[in-house]
Amino acid sequence: MQEQYRTVAHAGVHENEINRSRFICALAPAATEQEAKEFIARIRKEHPTATHNCYAYVIGADAAVQKAGDDGEPGGTAGVPMLQMLMRRDVRYAVAVVTRYYGGVKLGAGGLIRAYGGVVGEALDAIGTITRQRYRLASVTVDHQRAGKLENDLRATGRSVRDVRYAESVTIEIGLPDADVDAFRTWLADATAGAARLELGGEAYGDA
Repeated sequence: MQEQYRTVAHAGVHENEINRSRFICALAPAATEQEAKEFIARIRKEHPTATHNCYAYVIGADAAVQKAGDDGEPGGTAGVPMLQMLMRRDVRYAVAVVTRYYGGVKLGAGGLIRAYGGVVGEALDAIGTITRQRYRLASVTVDHQRAGKLENDLRATGRSVRDVRYAESVTIEIGLPDADVDAFRTWLADATAGAARLELGGEAYGDA
């Protein structure tokens, strides 16, 4: 499993004009292929009179799913360079749609490849990316007397506190990089005089 991956910080749009053609790149994070397809459909609906709505998306921290579409542009001149730009920038769980309004000047195959790939790169620069780190989900159970101080200590040491649940005892859900698990066990025992219980869960990705 990948230790971390980069994705789009948030949905956004970037536009460029090249030889009188408008190229509008819409970017968004997408957790699943279905989400990516829904985003593509939504952008197409927003630009029904566009000459082309080309797309590319990469799903999976290991880029397991890679798809691209030229939407009527010559084969390999739109979707593929868009996909290559996402891959070159190590962007995952993301979808890009480039809407083109033709301006009357033909760009040729090389020009199209540069235009479609380039506008995705510009959009990534403009909108920004974030890195997500692989975490081990863990829950710390502790008595009410120690819970407040422990939660403060966890946050103060930069731990990712995901949830706090109050019942007979208090359960604090956290995210831990795998490499930190043993050191955290020792820290927790010291911080609570051995009164807290640590249970490891599955894995997830969170902000690095």
